[in-house]
Amino acid sequence: MTLDTATGLDTAAQATAHAWIDEHMDELSAWHSRIWDLAEPAWREYRSAAWYVETLRSYGFEVEEGSAGMPTAFSATWTNDAGSAEDGPVLLTYAEYDAVPGNNQSASTSPAPRDGLSGYAPGHTDPHSALGISTLAGLLATQHAMTTHGIAGTLRYTGEPAEKMHGSKVVHGLRGYYDGVDAIVSFHPFYMLPLCNTARWDTQCGAYYSKVYTFSCDEAETWQLENDPNSPIPASHSAARAPGANAALTTMYTASRAMQDAMLPSVGGWSLSDAILLDGQATADNLPTRVARIQFSWRTPNIEMAEHVLAVLDRNAVHAAAMAHCTMADRWIARSRPGRTNHVLADVLYRNLATVGAPVYDAEAVRVANDIRATLGAEPVERPFLAACEQLIEPQEAERLLREHMPAWQRNWTSDDYVEMTHYAPTVRFYVSRPALEPIPGKGAYPAWVMNALGGIPATIDPTIRTAGKTIAGTFLELLGSPELLAEARAEFDRRTAEEPMPPLLDADFEAPIDLPWPDYSGHGGHRHW
Repeated sequence: MTLDTATGLDTAAQATAHAWIDEHMDELSAWHSRIWDLAEPAWREYRSAAWYVETLRSYGFEVEEGSAGMPTAFSATWTNDAGSAEDGPVLLTYAEYDAVPGNNQSASTSPAPRDGLSGYAPGHTDPHSALGISTLAGLLATQHAMTTHGIAGTLRYTGEPAEKMHGSKVVHGLRGYYDGVDAIVSFHPFYMLPLCNTARWDTQCGAYYSKVYTFSCDEAETWQLENDPNSPIPASHSAARAPGANAALTTMYTASRAMQDAMLPSVGGWSLSDAILLDGQATADNLPTRVARIQFSWRTPNIEMAEHVLAVLDRNAVHAAAMAHCTMADRWIARSRPGRTNHVLADVLYRNLATVGAPVYDAEAVRVANDIRATLGAEPVERPFLAACEQLIEPQEAERLLREHMPAWQRNWTSDDYVEMTHYAPTVRFYVSRPALEPIPGKGAYPAWVMNALGGIPATIDPTIRTAGKTIAGTFLELLGSPELLAEARAEFDRRTAEEPMPPLLDADFEAPIDLPWPDYSGHGGHRHW
């Protein structure tokens, strides 16, 4: 390839793709605002998924809705044979679009929920809205350049719901949706030094397990049967004295939290999270609670540590059920392996990110940031954004800095379900900074609404979308024109897989837990309630 000194790009196709993104930024920004406003939670992203399906079809993609049995997932494909006898490489990227309950925030410079919704409705925290529109921008820009310059190849794009639960990628993987792919590009908006405007090198995300334990009190009348066998109303007042499912749930919760320090060593960056699912129980009647569910999710550097936590939780659940006169059933939500690195793809990706450059915040973004500072009682400053948000960091340097904060034995850090993709095809994971503000002296950490709002205000989030979209398009086009790079990436993938086999942790027929009582909106059309 020959460097174009005018654009700094290796090919005219890359320049065409970058220009497409610049020309369509207003449209991309509006698309992002649409997904950000929908803010649908895990497994319930019906309108967000429908928007992606409609948009992709309008650009000529063949789209399978409800892929792998998941109603809010999709799989899209577009091929340009360019008159060639061969279809060329197959490249994949993806969208995420689930939001987080309890984080509703308007795209404004003061704390306020979006119109007509409770503050406890979902909101985009990461934001996945920008993740999806960034990858879509890169995808469509690549498609445009392939058509313009006659480049053969196939683009795949998957819709991945419930990322906050590691929900869809393990299912898509088990069903073969990543088979036959030559390279995958995984993106996430992020701000945490040193993983800011860079690609992951050796340290990938670790294991993630998530399970729902359901306690059922279906024979409450037998709780005191031996003491009062002749009670005329054994299913009513006598039954009310049975502990019930809530007692089992709270026993499980308190026992597991009490034992948390004994589950694993306090080092290694592992964590345990929980959520209580509701089955519509809103009446305190004179009866024991019939059903209660609790979800535990844990992140560990490796599978062995995850299995230790699993053993403790499973044991606690059995005994909590027995103590409260309940039966217990458990169900996997996710079970993800640690990720595999690919240096070949990381080098290609970072080369393209360096060509694009880090996000740059213009005068309007600075005004927005200073308006937020004013809301918090701070004076305006010339440079309100963290300096690292507008700086690149090479993957090897990011790796070195990350390792300074980790024990020598720890190979992986934190969690994200892109890791499942890394076991099916060569994959690179990269980050572009989401907007973050310099600390206000003496004020401590910013309230959560600040970063959530910055992720929804066009002036502050659009630079992330522009940078990530161009990076993905440039990377795809370089790989489409470099079969030798794809061969090297595949050789590295095969070598790492042979050196450390890690078979899937769930059965091939595992089905996504879409039927559980996950939080949702109600209402029709433009009218929604939480």
